[in-house]
Amino acid sequence: MSGNVTSLFRGTAAHSPSMAALTRESGEAGAGPVDFCIPCNPYFPTPAMFEEMAGRLRDIITYYPSGADTITAELCGLLELPPQCVAMGNGSTELITWIDHLLVRDSLAVPVPTFGRWTDQPMETGKRVDMFPLQESAGFALDLARYAEFVRARGTRTVVICNPNNPDGGYLHKQALVQFMDAMADRDLVVIDESFLEFADAEAEPSVVREAMLRPNVVVLRSLGKNFGLHGIRFGYLVANPALAGRVRAMLPKWNLNSFAEHVVFMLRDHGPEYAQSLHQVRRDRLEMAGRLSALPGLTVYPSQGNFLFVRLPVGAEGTVVRDRMLTEHRILVRECGNKIGSSSRFLRLVVRPQVDVHRLVSGLEQVLYGSRRGAAVPGPATGTGYSSGTAAVDRLVSETNGAGMRALAAQPAGPPGLAAAPAAGTGMPLPAAVPVAPAATVGPMPMPVPAPQQVPQPAPVPQPAPYPGPVPVPHPAPAPRPTPDPVPRPAPAPYPAPAPAPAAAAPHPVPAGPTPPGVPARGGLTAAQVRGTDGLESVPAGGRPASRGWPDPAGMGRTG
Repeated sequence: MSGNVTSLFRGTAAHSPSMAALTRESGEAGAGPVDFCIPCNPYFPTPAMFEEMAGRLRDIITYYPSGADTITAELCGLLELPPQCVAMGNGSTELITWIDHLLVRDSLAVPVPTFGRWTDQPMETGKRVDMFPLQESAGFALDLARYAEFVRARGTRTVVICNPNNPDGGYLHKQALVQFMDAMADRDLVVIDESFLEFADAEAEPSVVREAMLRPNVVVLRSLGKNFGLHGIRFGYLVANPALAGRVRAMLPKWNLNSFAEHVVFMLRDHGPEYAQSLHQVRRDRLEMAGRLSALPGLTVYPSQGNFLFVRLPVGAEGTVVRDRMLTEHRILVRECGNKIGSSSRFLRLVVRPQVDVHRLVSGLEQVLYGSRRGAAVPGPATGTGYSSGTAAVDRLVSETNGAGMRALAAQPAGPPGLAAAPAAGTGMPLPAAVPVAPAATVGPMPMPVPAPQQVPQPAPVPQPAPYPGPVPVPHPAPAPRPTPDPVPRPAPAPYPAPAPAPAAAAPHPVPAGPTPPGVPARGGLTAAQVRGTDGLESVPAGGRPASRGWPDPAGMGRTG
C-alpha cells in the first residue's frame, strides 16, 4: 500500500479510518488489507447467507423498510423479550447519543480506557465525565468496590460499565454486576454495555438483561453488528424497564432502521445453529491467537473475553510506527490505541481472526518488531516520554481538569494550575476535595506538573526478566508446536459495599501529579519490565460450555461452548 494511506490515521482523532477510506486511498483494486482492527465476527453471516442477500439486493435497497416496531417485534420474538422493554437503534452509537440526551443529567462515570463514545459523547453535551483509571498492574481489571467508592466520592449520577470492556476485553461475572447494580440503586442511571458479550465463555448465561428489566434505573446496551459480522448495517438494541425503554423509543424516527437490518433480523430465525457455531469458533481462535502472540519476545497479552486481544508492545516499540509499517509493508490493519484515554501508543488491540490470518500477523510483527534480530524492537523517540503509562496520563487529565475532560485542559492558561482534585494514594482515583498541586514545568505543548524525585512511590520488589538484547542476533529455534499459555486469572473482586451516603472527604496525603518519568512506575502501577511478565490468557473453563440450543436464547442468542 502507498505511504499516503497512513496519513488517514493522523486525520482521525478518536477512531481508525474506515475500510472504505483506506481502500479508496490505496488506489489498489481488489480486497483491502487483512483486518485486525474492526471487531467483527469473521464466520457470520455464512457464505450461503451472503448469497441470499446478494440475490435480493435490488429489492432490499429499492424499497422502504418496515417500521422500527415491526423489526423490533421480530427480534424480541427471537430473544423472548417483551417489546415494551426494547428499543432498536441505528447502531449502538445512536442509542448512546439518546441515552446521553434523555437520561444523563449532569455527570457520568466510566472506567478508562474504554469505548470512546462513553467519554466523548457526554463531554460534547457539557456533562462532567469522571474517569476511573484501570490499573495496568492489575491487568486492566475493574475493581467494582473501588469503582463504587469513586462514584460516591465524586457524586456521579450516571454510571457506565462495558462488559467485556473495549479495548482490553476485561470481564465481570454476572453475580458481581448484579450486586453492583443494586448498590447503585440511588444513582440516576446504570448502563451496562454488553456490545461484545456474545463472545464471552466465562459462564453459561452472562447477560444481565433479565435483571435490568426489573430495576428502575438500569439500561443494558447490546450490539448486533459486531457479533453478526455486519458493522456496516448499523443496528443494535437496548433493554430496560418499560418506562426507560419507552422514553428512548419515543424519540427514535419511525424508519431509523434500514432494509438490510430488517432483512438480517428476519433471516436469523433460520440460522441459529450457524450463528452459535461461529461464536464457538471465535472463542477457539482467541485462545490459539493469544498463544501465538504470547510467544513473541517482550509482547504482553492481556486476558480477554471479547473477540479481540489487548497487547502491549515490547520496550522500545512505538505503536504508530508498528501500525504504519504493518499496513504499508504487509497489508495488515491493526488498531493502535494511543488515542484512547487511559491507554498509550504502546498498546494495540488485535481482532481475533482465523489461524491463517494470525500466521500472517505474527510473521509481519516478527519482521517489524525484530527484523533479523529477534529481540530488538523498532526504535521510538529518544526521550522516552512517549511511553508514559496511559494510567499516568489519565491521572494527569482527571486531576488537572477535575473530570471536565480534554476541552478544559486545552483551555487552561500556561503556567502553574490552580486547585485540582488529588488522586488517592496508590489508587489513581481523584477525591472531591481540592488540594494545591506542585508548580508546573512546560513539557511539550502543554503545562505538566513535575513531581519531586523523592516523592515517587516505589513498588515492592518484583522479579523482572532480563532485558532483551538489541543488536545481538539470536538464531530462530527449530519449529515446534506452540504450547497453550498458562492462564493469568484476573484478581477476584473485593467484597462489595451496599449503598451508603457519600463519606465526608478526608484530608488527602500529598501525591505527586504529572507524567511518569521513564523507568518509574505510575501510581498504582509497575514499570514496563515488571509488567512484561504478566502475559497469558484465561482458558476455557473445564468441561467446556453447554451444547448449542440454537434459537431462541433470551439471555445470549444461541450460545455454545
